[in-house]
Amino acid sequence: MAADFSDLIRANQEFVENFIPEGLSGRAAKGLAIVTCMDSRIAPLAIVGMKPGDAKILRNAGARVTEDVLRTLVLATHLLGVTRVLVMPHSDCRMASGSEPEIHQAIFEASGVDTRSMEIRTVADQRAALEMDITRVRTYPLLPKGLEVVGGFYDVKTGKLTLI
Repeated sequence: MAADFSDLIRANQEFVENFIPEGLSGRAAKGLAIVTCMDSRIAPLAIVGMKPGDAKILRNAGARVTEDVLRTLVLATHLLGVTRVLVMPHSDCRMASGSEPEIHQAIFEASGVDTRSMEIRTVADQRAALEMDITRVRTYPLLPKGLEVVGGFYDVKTGKLTLI
């Protein structure tokens, strides 16, 4: 069964009709990379008052600093103008709502797929996880010395970003 993507094609046709190239490069104009969750309630650029071209956005379930995030930060810092990193988890996150076995069970109940062979990276204590992730970025040997790294917690109900 193929998914219907006609709504996306129509939306893109409208986008193309009104598209004005902004002459942006692939560099982060404001030197920022934001590591955040894939949650669709989060608009990373708007939260920090930026626009396309200003920052690199790295998203995954739970806003965790994974090996792939570190790989991407190495590229972003050495080649794409990133000089500072904001790690930004959020309130009401599904990855902080249950244990690893509970999330695996929920997936199995929803789809019949056994995901126990993969690490979901649930978070029992979001503050502790954020502090660990900040430390991972700060101490990663392939990232530039002096890279500014901060953590922030985003509240999806109020829009407030609280730096940690």
